[in-house]
Amino acid sequence: MAATMAVSATCAFAANPFVDVPTDSWAYKSVVELADAGVIQGVDGEYFQGQRNITRYEAAEMVAKAMAHMDKATVEQRALINKLADEYADELNNLGVRVSNLENKVGNVKFTGDARIRYRYQNGAMENDDSWQYRIRLRGTAQVNERTTATLGLTTNNQSFSGNGAASEESDISPDIIKVDYNFGSPNWMLTLGRDTDWMLGGSNSYGYQYGDTIDLAQLKYNNGKIGVTAAYGKLKEGMGGFFYGQNKNVETGDDAVDGVKMAYGEVDGYFGNGSAVGVYYANFNGDNVADSDGYQFYGDDLWGAYASVNIGSKWNVLANYEKVNRDGTAYYSGNEVSDPEVWIGKVTYGKVSMATPKSWDIWVEYLDAEDGAFLGGSTNSWRWGQMDNITSWGAGIDYVFAKNAMFSVMQSFATDTKDAQANSSAAEEEQTRAQFQFAF
Repeated sequence: MAATMAVSATCAFAANPFVDVPTDSWAYKSVVELADAGVIQGVDGEYFQGQRNITRYEAAEMVAKAMAHMDKATVEQRALINKLADEYADELNNLGVRVSNLENKVGNVKFTGDARIRYRYQNGAMENDDSWQYRIRLRGTAQVNERTTATLGLTTNNQSFSGNGAASEESDISPDIIKVDYNFGSPNWMLTLGRDTDWMLGGSNSYGYQYGDTIDLAQLKYNNGKIGVTAAYGKLKEGMGGFFYGQNKNVETGDDAVDGVKMAYGEVDGYFGNGSAVGVYYANFNGDNVADSDGYQFYGDDLWGAYASVNIGSKWNVLANYEKVNRDGTAYYSGNEVSDPEVWIGKVTYGKVSMATPKSWDIWVEYLDAEDGAFLGGSTNSWRWGQMDNITSWGAGIDYVFAKNAMFSVMQSFATDTKDAQANSSAAEEEQTRAQFQFAF
């Protein structure tokens, strides 16, 4: 093990540091290199005791010292040190060494990803093969220097199994993350420039009713663990596609008009010791209710919202989220005249699910009360799709991690009712069903 943990070689070896390691030993070179690098120090500074089994804490101490020399390690050696750090994470934490410090070493490149297969059904919206979709995402993060991190992400987007063409014709790989994060010498301040994904309007503790997808932005965030302040300017990059019965459409084709909408955004959050959080946020859009040269028309001047996410004990969470949209005019789907619509969302969760913890689970129930025109048509972070406003609806679901980094989830709406009569449609409310497998790697 000692030989594999060498992180650099010196041009000339110092004198034998241990009296019990002969110069003709097969391990002599590695022992001297490790001693010169400060990774090992032997027993009481004189003996190596190579025949004795080391303890996990001694091994963790060696890993911690190897971590300090990550900038001198080769790609293969860094990968090995990362693997050892994962193995001895508990011991390293007890020694006061955070495994996450590996990510702050210059030259470290980390690859992650996830895969999802899902089934969605709502009568008249998605049926048969079109109800089955898959998505695969790959992320690579590189530490440029102590303050700068660069991330590139690729996604297949949601691919339906209903296509009958050749597989080579159905490829839809695109970049959903191209960003640089820079801290100003303090972890409390972070500047983000470029394209990010899973960005939530309302913040990560809110429901994400309006938007939770790809955005091109410049964002400055301050977070000291008690107070968080976010200021951003960006362009929304994803609408809800053909499954959205929404408010912002091409007046001729019915396609989404959310793509390309610019937005100035501000958010203030308060954090509490038990993981609870409260926050308020504001978004000002560039839409002026006038169709552009391509026939797109975005309804919505601005919106403001507030949320409270409260943890009760170790397993209960209660979330309340409110939003009000400043907009007037005719709703695309219902044909109704709307004015400054509001949405209320409540959700109660029991349990604590973690992809890294097999057999962890949670169960939740939610309530949605959205006035006609409240939803602006972005790619929502909600599990719901289709008609997102002009309804009251309950939902319930469960998440279960059946193996490490492998989770199964199922969601179902019920007691869904239309709030106002729809001038353009007489269709009855349809309940939504969703089930999915998700894998992380």
